[in-house]
Amino acid sequence: MIEVRELHEIPELEGVHALFDGIWHFGSGDPPITLELMRALAHAGGYVAGAFEDGRMVGASVGFLAAGGALHSHVTGATAGHGIGFELKQHQRRWALERGLERITWTYDPLVRRNAHFNLAKLGARPVEYLPAFYGVMEDAINQGDESDRLLASWPLSAPHVEALARREPYVAPVPRDAVVALADEGGRPVQGSHDAAAVLVAVPADIEGLRRADPGIGKAWRHAVREVLGGLMAQGRKVTGFCGKSYYVLERQ
Repeated sequence: MIEVRELHEIPELEGVHALFDGIWHFGSGDPPITLELMRALAHAGGYVAGAFEDGRMVGASVGFLAAGGALHSHVTGATAGHGIGFELKQHQRRWALERGLERITWTYDPLVRRNAHFNLAKLGARPVEYLPAFYGVMEDAINQGDESDRLLASWPLSAPHVEALARREPYVAPVPRDAVVALADEGGRPVQGSHDAAAVLVAVPADIEGLRRADPGIGKAWRHAVREVLGGLMAQGRKVTGFCGKSYYVLERQ
């Protein structure tokens, strides 16, 4: 069973730092957040929480209050499996609602399929802005020097579909039958199609982290193709309404 609780004391925060290092392997580079900043955020009423299994920390999340009455979840990390990420997010949701907040935002790499599926299909968040090279070039073991494009996700905490998903009730965002593929994965490479339909699908690679290691050139081709197609369509006013088949973003004209 996973227990999630807020953290305040230095030894607990050192555990968060060690957990994040084990995930991102930042080594001598900049960590996603420092021990000192976590301490300050926890003391000032920000969100610093850890997930524990049999007394061992297996996940953690750090966030701060943002403009517009929202909580911005700056960094969340968890070991694989066991639904740890879901439990962390649900704790974060309850924490925000108890404080009168109706929205949580965070950024994530649009190329990582499992994160897109988790954020959109499992939680019900929706991307609202494409942010090219948001953090500059990152040198941790996961990002491997890639450009740090991010999607800003917004999670409407009281929306009916979000509440249903929080209860683990099935909810699948409908995909228009006439949707066309604007960006396809053909043999592991991005291939552009038509952008003109009312609803379009934008593919992302099966394993961008593996591509960065095995063929950085193709990894960069995916980065620029998704930036051009997904980012371009969002800039034109298209709304991301779901993530289907664990492979495609769904965008529709509003």
